[in-house]
Amino acid sequence: MKLQRLLSYVRQAVDDYRMIDSSDVIAVGVSGGKDSLALLYALKELQHFYPNPYTIKAITVDLGLGNQNTDEIEQLCKSMEIEYHIVRTEIGTIIFKERHEKNPCSLCAKMRKGALNNEALRIGCNKVAYAHHKDDFIETFLMSLLFEGRIHTFSPKTYLDKSKLMVIRPLMYINEGEIISFK
Repeated sequence: MKLQRLLSYVRQAVDDYRMIDSSDVIAVGVSGGKDSLALLYALKELQHFYPNPYTIKAITVDLGLGNQNTDEIEQLCKSMEIEYHIVRTEIGTIIFKERHEKNPCSLCAKMRKGALNNEALRIGCNKVAYAHHKDDFIETFLMSLLFEGRIHTFSPKTYLDKSKLMVIRPLMYINEGEIISFK
C-alpha cells in the first residue's frame, strides 16, 4: 500500500467519525509494531494538510520485562519531530511473577491501557489513538458473537468518563494486509 492510500483511509475514518478537532493533543500508543508505527506515520502526515490543526505525542508503555529496546522508536519520533515518552511499569512482574496469571492477556491489556491513559493525561493529551485496524474490529465482533453470544465490537470513538479522554481508532478502514504492505 502506498502512503496516499493509507492517508485516504485514515482521513476518511477521521472525517466520518469526527475523530480530530482543532487544538487536539493526541497520544499515540506506540509498541514498535507495524500497526502502531503505521498509525503514528499516518497521523503525522495527515497533520500537514488536515484542516483542524492538532498535536501528536507518542507514548510507549514498558512492561518492565527488560527486553524492550525503544531506541529505534525514539529516533523515529525525533526525526518526525514528535514528542516521545516512555512509561516504565512493573506490569510484567505483577502478571508473571507475583500473580502467576495463566491467561495474562486481558489483565495485561487493561494495565497497559491504564498506564497509557494516565501518561496521556499527565502530558496534556485529550485524545488517545489506538492502532486497531479493520481485522481487529472483525475479530472482536466474531469473538464477542462466539464466546459471549452478543453482537459487539470496538466503537470508532469512545469517551472514557473516568479519565475524560476520547479514544479514537483512525485505522479502522484498513486491512492488516494493507498495513503489512505499507510497512
